[in-house]
Amino acid sequence: MTQPKIDRRLLLGGLALAGAAAGAASAQAQPAPAAGAFSPQPLPFDPKAVPGLSEKLLTSHHDNNYVGAVRRIGAIRAEFAKLDLATAPGFQLNGLKREELIAWNSMLLHEVYFAGLTATPAPASGPLAQALERDFGSHDKWALEFSALGKALGGGSGWVLLTWSPHDRRLVNTWASDHTQTLAGGTPLMALDMYEHAYAMDYGAKAAAYVDAVMKVLSFGRANEMFKRAGGA
Repeated sequence: MTQPKIDRRLLLGGLALAGAAAGAASAQAQPAPAAGAFSPQPLPFDPKAVPGLSEKLLTSHHDNNYVGAVRRIGAIRAEFAKLDLATAPGFQLNGLKREELIAWNSMLLHEVYFAGLTATPAPASGPLAQALERDFGSHDKWALEFSALGKALGGGSGWVLLTWSPHDRRLVNTWASDHTQTLAGGTPLMALDMYEHAYAMDYGAKAAAYVDAVMKVLSFGRANEMFKRAGGA
């Protein structure tokens, strides 16, 4: 008994339709993006052009630490959305919310940090320059305190933040040993990352040398704008 001949064009067409249907079903099965998910921002400068900080260090810092934090927020929120809030144990709720805060602040503070680095630093100007003079005595006195706090964190970890406090109507330098310690209600205008990932690739354990390098390239361009938006002007 002879086998019926199969039309090759019909066979390929049927396979293509089946593949398309399977692809559509697979796409429908994919979970929707978590609510409140963020997209990583690119570096706001050419990483080859920042004196004192290598392209390798800056791109590694951005791609691993910053982008990693942004992606963790979405993953954490997706896990939190699965919980039955009426029955979930407290340690699970606390753990996920703590990790969300760490990742969220890491994202925000890294964006402030990178916004303050450039090959052509812009000075503090207008209302921000006046506020630095008023609250610290001079720009140089602010810079001395800001860098001293960074060097005091050398060998540890954390952040130094130039922060506008609307409660006190003044600028302050705040210290944080991790991502959860920020001034309530404050707006960070300038950030100095003192985690080892920010400098070890270039400076090893010489955290003070890294601080000196960053202080030479700090740019107040975005900080000037943020200060006005925060109501400091």
